[in-house]
Amino acid sequence: MSTHLAAGPNDPVIEHRDQLAAPMAAGEKPRERWRIGTEHEKLVYRQSDHHAPSYDEPGGIRDLLLALRQFGWTPVEENGQVIAMSGKDGAISLEPAGQLELSGAPLVNLHETCAESGRHLEQVKAIGAHTGTGFLGLGMWPDKRRDELPVMPKGRYAIMLRHMPRVGTMGLDMMLRTCTIQTNLDYSSEADMVQKFRVSLALQPLATALFANSPFTEGKPNGFLSYRSHIWSDTDPARTGMLPFVFDQGFGYERYVDYMLDVPMYFVYRDGKYIDAAGQSFRDFMAGKLPALPGELPQAGDWVDHLSTAFPEVRLKSFLEMRGADGGPTSRICALPALWVGLLYDQSALDAAWDLVRDWTMDQREALRDAVPKQALDAPIPGGGTLRDLARDALAIAHSGLAARRQLNSIGDDETGFLSPLDEIVSSGKVPAQRLLDKFHGEWGGDISRIYEESF
Repeated sequence: MSTHLAAGPNDPVIEHRDQLAAPMAAGEKPRERWRIGTEHEKLVYRQSDHHAPSYDEPGGIRDLLLALRQFGWTPVEENGQVIAMSGKDGAISLEPAGQLELSGAPLVNLHETCAESGRHLEQVKAIGAHTGTGFLGLGMWPDKRRDELPVMPKGRYAIMLRHMPRVGTMGLDMMLRTCTIQTNLDYSSEADMVQKFRVSLALQPLATALFANSPFTEGKPNGFLSYRSHIWSDTDPARTGMLPFVFDQGFGYERYVDYMLDVPMYFVYRDGKYIDAAGQSFRDFMAGKLPALPGELPQAGDWVDHLSTAFPEVRLKSFLEMRGADGGPTSRICALPALWVGLLYDQSALDAAWDLVRDWTMDQREALRDAVPKQALDAPIPGGGTLRDLARDALAIAHSGLAARRQLNSIGDDETGFLSPLDEIVSSGKVPAQRLLDKFHGEWGGDISRIYEESF
């Protein structure tokens, strides 16, 4: 989730609705300026007893963040508390229960983004070796109850923790117990955004299946392969889901603005503090009638903040965010952007990917999304067959898309090698969660603590 960086004194006031599409239109870039942003979260635990460290215990989350200064990172504070670190590789921030997230810098190619992820993981592991801290690449805590988890001192999280139980049954699980990998990608025009949005939204269940990695809850199999994805099905229906309107004729920036105006607010950030506006309307804010700030009009930064509080399977800000994947280890961190860059950043590949899904109805898209958390690659697809069959076709397209980019490293390798973990998953037919379940029922003998032996 986003870390707020205070707006400048000249942040413009929003007086007209036509200002609201500006951040999306400002994201348009010529192809040569397209970049790749990768975000990944990891679970943090104490090696001695596997508990999730609190913010301020010795060697806890605050100390972990501050130790990153030795690698050139700079603290970002909120109310005197360090809640993020800023550096050349982007930002390191805290999720609600201390999950650590790298929001990577926008980079030219997958070689750069994978090197960035590798640097980050080397840094946190080096610190963990001194503090007795370890990291897990999973989609969800495999053994922790919510009441065993700490809460980080970020103002927006306090508001969200109060609000989530009002709108769904699993919002607190989403905040406290889950981890994800995300990819952020650019577009050249409104029409390009629309095509990429439609393709990535229709195929988001494929990413969920390939990266399914959350089969345990409180130490036992939960009946799902991606329980993290299932959690989103009852978190907050006003700000989640498959967004049927994206596939409507005429979809564009203005229609997404309409959607975001219908998404209830969480907060307004003023003078270094988060003001609780949970459930209130941005439309009322624009009319000067927001109960939390009567008489005030929103600033441009308030709208940018609001854009970060919707959580659909794909999200539009000034770029497109792919949000369907569970957290995972190093190789799969690199594989997620490889999948989406391969499908979306070459026009021939993008057209071919659209041909895979263009005839699906909205009911069929929803049915696939609903089936994937339990069935993963075995989920049936429209027209017959399973998602594994579709995965073969999609990966072939992604390979061709990456090859066409001709982005080579120092020894002449292109970017296609980053798809290898996904090729192996599709070839075997077993997603990561199924391999964990095999170990749980086999060599682990039902002992979930053995999962901490898995390499991140």
